[in-house]
Amino acid sequence: MITTSTNSPQSICILRLSAIGDVCHAVSSVQALQKTYPQAQVTWVIGKVEEKLIGDLPGVEFVVFDKSLGWKAYRQLKQSMKGRHFDVLLHMQLAFRANLAAFFIPAKTKIGFAKERSKELHSLFVNQHISDSRGYHVLDGFRDFVRAIGVEDSLPTWDIPIPHEAKAWATNFLPKEPFVVISPAASKAERNWNTERYVAISDFCHQLGYQVLLTGGPSSFEKELCANISKASRAYTISLAGQTDLKQLLLTLKKAQLVIAPDSGPAHMAVTQGTPVIGLYAHSNPKRTGPYLYQRFIADAYTKLACDELKIEPDAIPWGYRLKGDNLMQHISAERVCNLIEQAIDFYALEQPLSESPNEGSV
Repeated sequence: MITTSTNSPQSICILRLSAIGDVCHAVSSVQALQKTYPQAQVTWVIGKVEEKLIGDLPGVEFVVFDKSLGWKAYRQLKQSMKGRHFDVLLHMQLAFRANLAAFFIPAKTKIGFAKERSKELHSLFVNQHISDSRGYHVLDGFRDFVRAIGVEDSLPTWDIPIPHEAKAWATNFLPKEPFVVISPAASKAERNWNTERYVAISDFCHQLGYQVLLTGGPSSFEKELCANISKASRAYTISLAGQTDLKQLLLTLKKAQLVIAPDSGPAHMAVTQGTPVIGLYAHSNPKRTGPYLYQRFIADAYTKLACDELKIEPDAIPWGYRLKGDNLMQHISAERVCNLIEQAIDFYALEQPLSESPNEGSV
C-alpha cells in the first residue's frame, strides 16, 4: 500500500480523460473507492464526450477537459484547480496530453502506473508509482491504483445511472421482442470487420429469431457502414447509427440479448450493463482490452498472429503490444462468430424467440 498524507484520504482526484471503453473500466474502480472511503470527496478530470456518459455518477464531481480547445483547455483546468489541494491524485492515463494535465492538479501524492509501463514522460508528472501490478487487463490495471491506497480487491461492479428521458425514448424506439445489437465500427478503420461478414452475422441472428439493431455514432462513415449492412442484409434490420446519445445507447445495450462488436466503446459499455459481448479482436490483445466479463466468447485472431509475428508463446506477448495491418480482421471468419453466438445463447440461457433453425451453410 502506498503511503499518502493520510491513511484515510479525504479528497481524491482521478485523472482519466478518455476513451469511452477505458472510462467504463475506471468506473468500477472509482465506485469501489467510494465504498471504502464514503466520506471522501472524489473529483474526476475527464474528457468532454466521456462526461456525457458518466457525468451523473453519484457522489463524484466532474471537471471537464475539452481537448478540442487546445492550450485553452489547460488554462481552464488550471483555473478549476485554483485553491484546491487533493490528498492524492490517481493518474490513470499514459498519454502525454493527460500527463501535462496532471501538472496542473495540486496533490501531495501523485500516483502513476508502474515504471515498466510508463511512457510519454509519465514518470515526470507523478511522484509515486504502482508497485503491485496484479492485473493484465486494463480494468485490473485501474484496480491497482485503488488497491494502492487501501481498497480491497472485489469483483467489479458498475452503477451508471440511466435517466428517465432515455427510458422514455426506449419505450418508443426499441423493439419489444428480443434483439441483438451489432456495433460494427471501431475508432480506427483497421479494427473494422468487413461489411459482408457483418451481413452474414445479421442474417444468422435473424434466422435465430432475433431482431437485429445496428448502432453507431454520428459520423458519416459509421452511418454509411450501418446503412450498407442493413441494405445488403436479407432480413429487416434497424439502424440507430447517429440517432442515439450515449445514455440512449447504454440503455439499448442493456436491453439487448447479445452485443457483437470489435474493440470499441460500445463493447465495454455493454459489459457495464451485464449484457454478453462477442468481441472481434485482431489488433490488440483481448486479454488486455477485451470485454472484461466475456473473455470466453472473443473471436481472437490476435493471439496467433502475434505469436507468429514475434515467434513466441502466448504468455510471452509483451504487455500493450499491438499488431499493425489493414487486413488482420479478415482472419476472423463469419462461421467462427456464428459458433460463438450459439455458444453464448446456450451458456447464458438467453431469451430466444421461437424460430426455425438456421439452414446449414447459410453463412
